[in-house]
Amino acid sequence: MSAGWVAGAVRAKALVNRYPGADGAREIAACASLDDALQRMAATPYSRYVRTAVGLSEAQRAVTATLLWHLRVLAGWLPRGGARLLVPLAAGFEIANVASRLRAQDDRPAQAPEPYRLGALEMAWRSLEHAGTPAELRAALAASPWGDPGGDTPWALITGMRMAAARRTAVAVPPARRWAEGRAVLLIARELFVYQRSLSRPVRRDAARLLGARAPSAASYQEFREGLPATARWVVADVAEPGGLWRAEAGWWRTVQHDGAVMLRGGRGGPRVVVGAVAVLSVDAWRVRAALESAARGGRPGEASDALA
Repeated sequence: MSAGWVAGAVRAKALVNRYPGADGAREIAACASLDDALQRMAATPYSRYVRTAVGLSEAQRAVTATLLWHLRVLAGWLPRGGARLLVPLAAGFEIANVASRLRAQDDRPAQAPEPYRLGALEMAWRSLEHAGTPAELRAALAASPWGDPGGDTPWALITGMRMAAARRTAVAVPPARRWAEGRAVLLIARELFVYQRSLSRPVRRDAARLLGARAPSAASYQEFREGLPATARWVVADVAEPGGLWRAEAGWWRTVQHDGAVMLRGGRGGPRVVVGAVAVLSVDAWRVRAALESAARGGRPGEASDALA
């Protein structure tokens, strides 16, 4: 193992240790108001962005902006070429940028937030941000590493990007393949059995590469579950109906947390430790976002609290 990877892993572990963790998230969730929660976060790494946030949506976005900043810092610590490992893991930020652009094109009243700046973790945003219409966005995606999403409606664009991100993660980041397969399961299950939408050809193709041909072609949710490969069935093993997929997603996050923590403890350095750090940092941001929602409700339990359990 190169000295650069060892040094990067040491810094990644130090970064993880600064985050609030599950106990810190529960303390934030128990606050009587959002303002109290934001004050409690002043001693956490999230303070840099959170201190200027107004309202729940800004506060939650500040949490994810902090995560992105630290992923960029982590990428800078890695040896030459190491940042490529993190690009698929940061794909959700580029997807969020596209989603914001689509909302702005739809003339919605809310002002679109500033796009996330990905730096070395960008896949194709500098070409996507200049697209003026959904059709132009599709063309830009098709000419980029994202590939053609299969349609130019907002849901087709975003669903295509999400499935492409899962496929790229499974191929380019072997330690994260289990998570990518689980994310693909959740995405396809929602599209087919919650939203009752047909899959575009590229999405079906990518899903078949990850999950085999049976599940994406299933006519019922039960058939879908039975058609999944054993390596991916775990994510919906305890969810008998599509209405319970939110619990499956919470379980997916818990699995990412567990696996990431194991990777962090498993060695002195190397890509697995770095991927584990990204996993744990991402889960922490997800928990803190849920905790802020709970605090905004006056500390009362709800689905946000269920997510923290």
